[in-house]
Amino acid sequence: MDVHLAPAAGDIIDCHCHAGKGDGLTGPWDTRAPLTKYLERARRAGIGRTVLFAAFHTDYAVANREVARLVRASPERFLGFAFIHAIRDSRRIMAMITEAVLRLGLMGIKVHRRDARLSREICDAASAWRLPVLYDPMGEVSVVELAAAEYRDVPFIIPHLGSFADHWRAQREFLDILARHPNVYTDTSGVRRFDLLEEALERAGAAKILFGSDGPWLHPGLEMAKVLALRLNAAEKRLILGANLLKLIGRSRPARGGYSPGGLPHAAFAGRGL
Repeated sequence: MDVHLAPAAGDIIDCHCHAGKGDGLTGPWDTRAPLTKYLERARRAGIGRTVLFAAFHTDYAVANREVARLVRASPERFLGFAFIHAIRDSRRIMAMITEAVLRLGLMGIKVHRRDARLSREICDAASAWRLPVLYDPMGEVSVVELAAAEYRDVPFIIPHLGSFADHWRAQREFLDILARHPNVYTDTSGVRRFDLLEEALERAGAAKILFGSDGPWLHPGLEMAKVLALRLNAAEKRLILGANLLKLIGRSRPARGGYSPGGLPHAAFAGRGL
């Protein structure tokens, strides 16, 4: 599907796309996330850059390195987030995030309730490195309320208005959280109830919404058409289609004293921005 109303290629960033091979065989989500069709569809939709994170995996340290290889191979096309399992990766999360930032060049954290509930350890690492956290709560949006209040310096991007499964009550509850907490954002991927997406724009504003597709399994052109149907003005388009994401990843750096959590000087961190 061509989306001819989209801005010129390079202006649009898709903030939500999986990539690489999982090590399970329970469904596409933990088997393989191939990018070939996604990239052609994204090109037709005018998407110039994409945030990648792993398919579900039993060892995210391995999966994150695969994502980093994709990003390094096409740095003008891809950005990367580190996937973290809150329970299985416990006690190594800060080390994983430090590696993700300093060695792998990743710029955010991805967490999914299918693995485990968002944890303090993850939020502490996000706070220390000033990274955004893209967390899918699978409808359990009360956790977002708690985390946003406890970690006001951490930006939380909540995809699907809080529920890919179209849990209407959870999405309505999330709209209140989105409107009230300045550090809570949403992405547009997989939202089927268009009236709720319109309400998110009306109540929270364009500065709280990011375009995402949940590729490669959802068609980025179709997800783009939904955003364009909001009839955004030029400033709102700029925010939702890329500027909001750039703002959130642009703040990432060691939070204290010029030294990273791993003890490396700030100079070691330099040059990893956009």
